[in-house]
Amino acid sequence: MNSVAKMLIVIGIVLIVIGLVWQVGGKYLNLGKLPGDIVIEKGNTRIYFPIVTCIVISIVLSLLSYLFRLFR
Repeated sequence: MNSVAKMLIVIGIVLIVIGLVWQVGGKYLNLGKLPGDIVIEKGNTRIYFPIVTCIVISIVLSLLSYLFRLFR
């Protein structure tokens, strides 16, 4: 099997795991509703800026990236 096929399989598995964590963990983690996320509601319009959620996700992905590089 060539490297492109392996990479696509790994990306697919990672996406499935992320989807499962998002579905199951969403009940317990409250991602997207953290304190510091900005919600502006005026009339029928709702604007949402998940700033803190993006920071938390960025930190987690950075730590995972560091761990993958550490064991490589």
